[in-house]
Amino acid sequence: MSTTDIKEAVKEKYGEAARRVKTGRSSCCGAEECDAITSRLYSEEESGGVPDQALQASLGCGNPTALAKLNPGETVLDLGSGGGIDVLLSARRVGPSGKVYGLDMTDEMLALARENQKKAGVDNVEFLKGEIEEIPLPDNSVDVIISNCVINLSADKDRVLREAFRVLKPGGRLAVSDVVIRGEMPAEIRKSVELWIGCIAGALRDTAYIDKLEAAGFQSIEIEPTRIYTAEDARRFFGVQGIDVETIAVEVDGKFMSAFVRASKPAPCCGPACCGGAK
Repeated sequence: MSTTDIKEAVKEKYGEAARRVKTGRSSCCGAEECDAITSRLYSEEESGGVPDQALQASLGCGNPTALAKLNPGETVLDLGSGGGIDVLLSARRVGPSGKVYGLDMTDEMLALARENQKKAGVDNVEFLKGEIEEIPLPDNSVDVIISNCVINLSADKDRVLREAFRVLKPGGRLAVSDVVIRGEMPAEIRKSVELWIGCIAGALRDTAYIDKLEAAGFQSIEIEPTRIYTAEDARRFFGVQGIDVETIAVEVDGKFMSAFVRASKPAPCCGPACCGGAK
């Protein structure tokens, strides 16, 4: 699979998801696929506070807005913001003195997100068109970056993480939900375009995620599992994708998970005490 092939497949899937929501259908093609990854992510209070179509368009694997410690007045960037649910929830947390950007490359999702923003009556939000490998914001401009099961979709994760580091302010935080692999995945899964756009084939091993974050300049890195997928989860998800899960059940049982990934950009040196005594 080339980078272009992956990008076009992702755009088509998420564009179709937005079109499905606009016509009153689920963003997923099948209930089993949705349940295996995207179900039960938001509390009743959260889901009741956003437009129905923002919730219906959610294709995430976690709830970064609940896990990230967002403070009033902060500037937040959501990478791959989709229908806007995490942007709208973040806007509530940072308050009117804060600002939330949603970045997405899919025209249909951007249109849906802007409609949801209008329905929610939220002013401190701006949706931007662009790619997470080339973020259209200045250096050192945001306090927190969130993302919900999107970084795994990129074919150039090193560039994504370098860009995230660039736009974060010194001391800024990365707080994303993503699918993470523990151990090796069967080659049959890695080669599947359908499973790449389904958030599995492009997922990083936990050790590789840490290495890439460190290479980009991040520190204080943590990966916290939020849901570990079983062979039964795999049967539901891979069955939709046409994979014979029975032949690989042992290899996938407990090896892929939704996780909350935390990291921070080093703060500026404040003097000899925090610079190891350097003058």
